[in-house]
Amino acid sequence: MSGFIPDFPADGVVTVNRVLLKPEYSVDDLEERVALLCENVKTYHSETGFVGGFVALNSGAISNEGSTAGQAVESPLKDREALIVTFWRSFEEHEASHRSETFQPLFRQVLELCVNGNEEIAYRMLWSGKAYSAEEAAQARATKEQYARAA
Repeated sequence: MSGFIPDFPADGVVTVNRVLLKPEYSVDDLEERVALLCENVKTYHSETGFVGGFVALNSGAISNEGSTAGQAVESPLKDREALIVTFWRSFEEHEASHRSETFQPLFRQVLELCVNGNEEIAYRMLWSGKAYSAEEAAQARATKEQYARAA
């Protein structure tokens, strides 16, 4: 771990929810309901395992440089797909948060928006990192060049 997620333990758990919005709901609906849910988790579970999280919305852009499946144009799920990613000290603490009386009503309200129901997958972090500072990047390049010449 390289400090990308402060205080995230090396044996922590990352959970990912994929939300596909029903046609009758908007991104504003999603943002409102997820904001209430996230505020609840921060308020009631910051001391019982929650470390942090983020929500990302499909922008529609598909990287032609990073994709290997055909020539990408635009994702058909633009503004209809979101990922809710959370970081926890342990899977057990995550599961306990979902059993919380304050969490369940808000969770059900988010699920009402979803065409795909919900499957939350837990992952074990293998690597995380943040960008180098300009000075660190220059040093890393110099070191790589030094050892590349030595080989």
